[in-house]
Amino acid sequence: MSPTHHANPIPNILTGLRLVAGVVMFLILAGATGGVPILSSYLSPEDQFGLYRAAFYIFVVAASTDWVDGYLARRWHSETRWGAILDPIADKVLVTGAILGVLTSGSVPQIAIPCGLILFREFAVSALRETIAGRVTLEVTLLAKWKTTVQLVALGCQLFARNWDGFGLDFEYLPYFQLFADSLIWFAAIATLWTGWQYFDTARRSLAEKDAR
Repeated sequence: MSPTHHANPIPNILTGLRLVAGVVMFLILAGATGGVPILSSYLSPEDQFGLYRAAFYIFVVAASTDWVDGYLARRWHSETRWGAILDPIADKVLVTGAILGVLTSGSVPQIAIPCGLILFREFAVSALRETIAGRVTLEVTLLAKWKTTVQLVALGCQLFARNWDGFGLDFEYLPYFQLFADSLIWFAAIATLWTGWQYFDTARRSLAEKDAR
């Protein structure tokens, strides 16, 4: 990708805001669930629900920029190397922050495995890219882009389910929504592992071809 000297900065600004939003969202979730003892001891249940709702709204807005910044960059021909570097970092920070926030919000053993698998895969692929940098270029696949979308939707549903009472919804429907949210996070984990295997397989074949020359 060649750098654009007069690229519109808005797409990169949105990406940067998504990165910051992921950190802020996690800190709010940690505070709401007792992660900041000095603050949390003064929070009433209503305050905790309020913080959780704020974190959920931040997540939704931040997740929506994952599509918007890429669309604007392509539409305005403002794709830059910096944007290409920052975008996956922002995605991983947002996904990781949401996963940690969900896991600290209560007893959710049914999604501990898929959440762990998602994190392991993201770390493994990041390490793979760093290890083979300069030798093999791993292009982001269409399936990997959709994988991120599925992750964000699944985690948004988990955050929503955790704050079900805070939205004043009828409790009798929560088990059905929770089942849907849990199924979606498992689906996201499977898609995540599949795309991770594709990256490792591509890297293996590309390195084998280079060594054979």
